[in-house]
Amino acid sequence: MKNRKDVCVVVQARMGSERVPGKMLKPFADTTIMDICLEKLAKSKVIPKENILISVWEEELKDTTKNHGLNVFNRSKESAFSEGTPMTTMYEWWNKVDYKYCILVNACAPFMKIETIEKFYESYVNSKENGMFGVIEKKNYFWDKTGKLITEWPSGQAVMNTKYVGKTYEAAHCLYAGKLDKIGDEIWMGDFSKAGDINLFPMEEVEVLDIDYQWEFDMCEKLYKGGMR
Repeated sequence: MKNRKDVCVVVQARMGSERVPGKMLKPFADTTIMDICLEKLAKSKVIPKENILISVWEEELKDTTKNHGLNVFNRSKESAFSEGTPMTTMYEWWNKVDYKYCILVNACAPFMKIETIEKFYESYVNSKENGMFGVIEKKNYFWDKTGKLITEWPSGQAVMNTKYVGKTYEAAHCLYAGKLDKIGDEIWMGDFSKAGDINLFPMEEVEVLDIDYQWEFDMCEKLYKGGMR
């Protein structure tokens, strides 16, 4: 179990997306995906507001953060344009904040519920493991690039039937948690090759719709306008 004072929640955002330029503040229905994310976190009754950090470089993102009453971590331009390597550049706050653990929230998933984020937070705080990762439960058949079936065929079944196939898990790319000092070793969350080293946190597939491309932006905006939340 972890001390809540030792756990921060970070949202990292930038305006420099190459696939959907300016997507964080691009008009999305009657709001923006950045505002959707920050509004949820600002209203949380579970996550201490003072432990929420919004890591941004551009002034317009800083202004949006302040409008929601949340704390800004002044991200560097180098970090904002980093593609993830080295990890210490991408997550430059790892040794600049007074916390031991971090939960990273993807701001580009407009349908992720605050209740889900809070449940993830509570699960992580109450866990013994250093790492936790959001996943989507799948019951399907999968093949490798050579065409070899890698899913174990259900015993006694002659045809494909997902009712009998075993569960597998797909990365949700929405919620992550780990020990901050591990980032200095270029490790985030834990050892993926070691079973049980990282706790898996199953999520509803509709909540993890992640906007990376313009068609995803357009689709999610239509769903949002239609009342999906």
